[in-house]
Amino acid sequence: MAHTSTPVRIIGLGNRYRRDDGAGLAVLQELAGRDLPGQDLPSVELRAESGEGAALMEAWQGAQRVILVDAVQAGGVPGTIYRLDPWEQPIPTEFFHYSTHAFSLAEAVELARVLGQLPPALVIYGIQGADFGAGEGLSPPVAAAVPAVADRILQELAQPMPGG
Repeated sequence: MAHTSTPVRIIGLGNRYRRDDGAGLAVLQELAGRDLPGQDLPSVELRAESGEGAALMEAWQGAQRVILVDAVQAGGVPGTIYRLDPWEQPIPTEFFHYSTHAFSLAEAVELARVLGQLPPALVIYGIQGADFGAGEGLSPPVAAAVPAVADRILQELAQPMPGG
């Protein structure tokens, strides 16, 4: 069943029981404690997802602007923040190779591109993780990146909607 139309949907991906894999969920929690755009800007919906590709494609349906946040394993320094725009370049699948899902974020984006089902505006923020082992709690460099990603998302929301 399709979701009702929401101008902006921020989707945090991850598993809080796999340490840094919970980074996307931590950014959602950070944003929930902040003042999000209200009366003069489009409504914003915060949504948590595991990162499974088919569910992710369903989760962004009906949104005009989608911002995804996930932990990545790109070989960079832990806590490094990446901003990817699938409308400008393909999403590197190696960023998400730690995923327990065979059909993850990168594959969902590329399948949606082929099917013509990408949201009109889609941005992905990735935080380089350090520890994806079992347990709760983010590593210090990832925890330090969470408020910075929330700040960047708020700056993103202050910009006019693409094409609008």
